[in-house]
Amino acid sequence: MLSSLISDIVSAFTIGEVEAEAPAQVEQEEDKQIEQKEEKEETPAEPEEEEAEEPEDILPKLQQECAQSTKCKPHTHHYEECVARVTGKQEAGEDPKEDCVEEFFHMLHCSAQCAAPKLFAQLK
Repeated sequence: MLSSLISDIVSAFTIGEVEAEAPAQVEQEEDKQIEQKEEKEETPAEPEEEEAEEPEDILPKLQQECAQSTKCKPHTHHYEECVARVTGKQEAGEDPKEDCVEEFFHMLHCSAQCAAPKLFAQLK
């Protein structure tokens, strides 16, 4: 009984006879099936949608115009003066004790407040 159990287990795990090459007919049929699958994959069922061009972002242009407007010109002037002062100190080899972050944010805030209504008016 134990020997039959062992022989059943061994026969379950043994590999059957393997041929080096498949018969010619089977290979040809497999090749045809593969070609048919590839042809189906190549021809899409639905026509591909053309990618729509994204519209140009007009916000940077509006912000630039607003930064040069009379309302925001003082903020832009202070920022440009600060940049000139800091870069001058850096070029002279001195350690600038300031940065222009505050002036930049004042200028950016002003130009954003100016550009927002113009932007939304064009989007409606």
